[in-house]
Amino acid sequence: MYEDNDAYVRAVHDKGLQFDLATMSRRRMLATIGGVGLTAAVGGSLVVPGDEATAACVAEVESETAGPYPADGSNGPNVRVLSGVVRNDIRSSFGTASGNAAGIPLRFSLTVQNLSCVPLVGAAVYAWHCDREGRYSLYSSGVTNQNYLRGIQATDSSGTVTFTSIYPGCYAGRWPHIHFEVYRSLAAATTASGQIVKTSQIALPQSVSQAVYATTGYSQSVTNLSRISLATDMVFRDDLAARETATVTGSVTSGFVANLTITVPA
Repeated sequence: MYEDNDAYVRAVHDKGLQFDLATMSRRRMLATIGGVGLTAAVGGSLVVPGDEATAACVAEVESETAGPYPADGSNGPNVRVLSGVVRNDIRSSFGTASGNAAGIPLRFSLTVQNLSCVPLVGAAVYAWHCDREGRYSLYSSGVTNQNYLRGIQATDSSGTVTFTSIYPGCYAGRWPHIHFEVYRSLAAATTASGQIVKTSQIALPQSVSQAVYATTGYSQSVTNLSRISLATDMVFRDDLAARETATVTGSVTSGFVANLTITVPA
């Protein structure tokens, strides 16, 4: 068992695809508590009756693998140190790369707070995800010369970052998701040696994903989503993404807005 998130990240951050395919059961809290009497399980957290709000507030989001395509310097390229990576709109490639990711518009926000539920102002988030064909820029065949759908932002006065993007596709073996890393500052996020505070993922709801995948360009995602569930996903199956599932509103015509609040060690 890892003592803290930093140790976990150091141990698994660059494991790549083989680690993704392994069982990643790190939510063993219920298994380690015996004879708790008045304690109940709510949303994956242990909650003493009458103290639900406090327990939900301090529940730390799970640490997850960065996967084989992070482009953070741990496995191949490092976009974090490139000029232009600090941006809101991540639909286009930047720097010497060119090209745009097509798809249903998605604006996703991540609000970051510490274990005392205080918003982390001035922290930074590096986010990335696949395109509608399920490809990752800089890695996948056909888009190795692109760096779209990757970007970094500093959290605002409410501890929030918001990215303008497209709805990611569903590729074989994985539930629809967005990767992210949290850093203590923008300087840390854009420096090769910057320390990661948290590596995790955002899960996207099934009903919204099904609506998106019924549109042009997402045809392969229909088949892939039909063959996966949160219960069988290699990352989210431990607790069905209880603290990692975004709240999503919108439509395929106007686009979607996703929001998730996470707690991380400061």
